[in-house]
Amino acid sequence: MLRAIPEASQTPSPPGREALARKVWIDMIEPTDAERAAFEAAFSLRVPSKAEIGEIEATSRLQLVDGTLYMTAPLIFAGENEPWFPTPTGFVLSQRVLLTVRFSPSAAFDAASKECAAEAKLEPATVFASLLEAESRHLDDASHSIFRPDHEKLSRETAMLRQLMIRTGRTSERMARIHYTLVCLERIAKFAAERARDWLPQDVPPRLQAVSSDVASLVQFSEGLVSRVQLLQDAATGIINIDQNVVMKVLTVASVVGIPPVLIAGIYGMNFKNIHEYDWAWGYQWGLALIVISAIIPFIWFKWKDWI
Repeated sequence: MLRAIPEASQTPSPPGREALARKVWIDMIEPTDAERAAFEAAFSLRVPSKAEIGEIEATSRLQLVDGTLYMTAPLIFAGENEPWFPTPTGFVLSQRVLLTVRFSPSAAFDAASKECAAEAKLEPATVFASLLEAESRHLDDASHSIFRPDHEKLSRETAMLRQLMIRTGRTSERMARIHYTLVCLERIAKFAAERARDWLPQDVPPRLQAVSSDVASLVQFSEGLVSRVQLLQDAATGIINIDQNVVMKVLTVASVVGIPPVLIAGIYGMNFKNIHEYDWAWGYQWGLALIVISAIIPFIWFKWKDWI
């Protein structure tokens, strides 16, 4: 799908070549071959493929070709229930047009589109700065919503700890994705401000510098959240280990306390004729008393050692 700004209209097929050439921002969502060909014919610029946008090398993500900036970054996918999946997004910025190529919906792009549609006069670099600002705000909201309080009530401590470990694991993964996206955005903002300074409008470099500074602050904030998540994981793991040690301690004490009574019961259960206690009038009570005493003595010793 191709979306052309400033009309901000979405059409299933690309507009005519002359009409397309007058656009400031071309937003392609999973572009078809026909849409790629129409853009390349109108602007004589290459549309990066999905494989090129997905490259992870820094030299592949940031390129300057004949005065045109080719940039890519993994932006956070804005889903309804799980807005934490980064999707590769391409930016092609020239003096005539800004091209964005993406393969998933984005709340930041929708917000920037509404802002640009309300502007009377647009330039490609201005739209690019607005996109980075919108994405920065989106990531800021995502970062702060990581530790949003959850009011679920869990009746068992084991279930609570298990749920805590699952949540902290997911949170750690989300923060890693957000941190990576922030780093890429900071690189894009600096690259565009440095390499296109000669033809950027006067108000755009300060905006890009502000975006870079804001993103750097968000990077520090995300690193703090990552440390906090790691602390939660370590604390939950420690509590689980302590609970397991308590269980093992109880089982150990129970087994040690139970060994002497079992031994005594086994001796008097051998049924040999020369066991003298069989002929005693109080032999049964004697055996029970020995069993109880042999269990109490180890228990008292454990209490004295403060092991239970």
